[in-house]
Amino acid sequence: MPLARLCLAIALATCTLGAARGESPEPVAPAFVPFAHSALLAVDAAAVAGGLLLRVRRAGGESPPVVQDVAVTIDGVTTAATLRPDGGWFCALPSGSPQAGKTIAVTVGHDGIREVLDGRLPGPAAASRPSSPGATSGMSSSRKQLLWWVLNIAVVLIAAIAISRRTS
Repeated sequence: MPLARLCLAIALATCTLGAARGESPEPVAPAFVPFAHSALLAVDAAAVAGGLLLRVRRAGGESPPVVQDVAVTIDGVTTAATLRPDGGWFCALPSGSPQAGKTIAVTVGHDGIREVLDGRLPGPAAASRPSSPGATSGMSSSRKQLLWWVLNIAVVLIAAIAISRRTS
């Protein structure tokens, strides 16, 4: 037990020293939200400082598409996106103008075809919202369903108790 406490104290001291120097234990990944989709593709976006990160994937979830190029059009100005090492795309957006809520067209050249996908750039609060459709509160849909089942079972048990007392 003392060895476990010693290891815990060393880990805590290391994290505290790193935090005091402004270091983070690992880089924070941007929160991607669904941006646009078609029958073949889905594009997820994350707003970062100076631009927009895009992740292109197949709508069906099969193998990743072979994407040749990505271009973003906002307010009639087209900007090419650059491929990142992680397979995503970065597009520099014009600074000084608020981008949240604007309709943006993303042109994706993949598998020998070109698709234009339109979507609205999410605001800063959208990254913290749940991305599942219909999830308006902070609960996930699976938790809502579990809560619904518990409520249904409770109603049935109360009804069964009421009926059994009435018959006796």
